[in-house]
Amino acid sequence: MTPDQMLWWQRGVIYQIYPRSFQDSNGDGTGDLRGIIAQLDYLSWLGVEAVWLSPFYPSPMVDFGYDVSNYTGVDAIFGDLATFDELIQQAHRYGIKVIIDFVINHSSDEHPWFLESRSSRDASRRHWYIWADAKPGGTPPNNWVSHFGGSAWEWDAATGQYYLHSFDKRQPDLNWRNPEVQAAMFDVLRFWLEHEVDGFSAARQPSESEQGKSHAQTDGRLRCAASYI
Repeated sequence: MTPDQMLWWQRGVIYQIYPRSFQDSNGDGTGDLRGIIAQLDYLSWLGVEAVWLSPFYPSPMVDFGYDVSNYTGVDAIFGDLATFDELIQQAHRYGIKVIIDFVINHSSDEHPWFLESRSSRDASRRHWYIWADAKPGGTPPNNWVSHFGGSAWEWDAATGQYYLHSFDKRQPDLNWRNPEVQAAMFDVLRFWLEHEVDGFSAARQPSESEQGKSHAQTDGRLRCAASYI
């Protein structure tokens, strides 16, 4: 494949920005979206063709933003949706595309989806997450280990089952085998596309062993979406 045949995200200079440590525009000690806007002319001068933003969504910040409590918002420490729209407009004025992290493996345990899921075994979103019975004696369903150490299963006393968390226990894994989850997350993609985002980085992807064939099919759709964008 020649450079002329490559898509922009295959050949362009992409600069990753972690918003909370990039530039603080208001002196509160935390970087923010307006701080990024202030540096777009410099990034353009450097020859940057796209910026890739780490998570800026509303979050309890247990994992510095990778525990998302609202996939279609902006955490107040970074700004608001209007400021994000301004960032997109200004970046495009400089010819810079904007890619955002799309955290697909899990949500925060404070996300309304999980709050409903853990409210009852009969909850409408119970199967939006991965729940399993204990083994005899009350031990976890299997020996899977979290990326952060220890068991990947957390006991929920209220409903008497374990839920899966591949990372922190406050980051329950979404059940990508559930078509409703797939539809909801593709709605998230559409939301950000309507706000003129240019692409997505699928962060913290579920493993094949965890999610099975259905995830492999969904992942293919995500790759197609990325190629299209």
